[in-house]
Amino acid sequence: MTNDITFKKVKVSDKGQISIPADMQREIGIRKGDELLLVRKGRKILLEKPEGVIELLGDEFADIQSITEASLGRIWLKKEEDIWNQYLKARKK
Repeated sequence: MTNDITFKKVKVSDKGQISIPADMQREIGIRKGDELLLVRKGRKILLEKPEGVIELLGDEFADIQSITEASLGRIWLKKEEDIWNQYLKARKK
């Protein structure tokens, strides 16, 4: 995969859905059932696989980490849920 910028035009369906062109899916490694992260900042939208997204964003979305951590903290409020604690431990390393 290269860092070349590619433009593709897609249409939004009546249900608000878009289709990712097959060639882009292959190049990025998107498969049926994969989850993607949709990030909006102002009028910009980023669609990315969740793995390593903070490193990939660079300065363009520099403030997203603190926003995301705050959002996840509100979702995982239960102390007995181990996933939030695991996330925080990984961040400290």
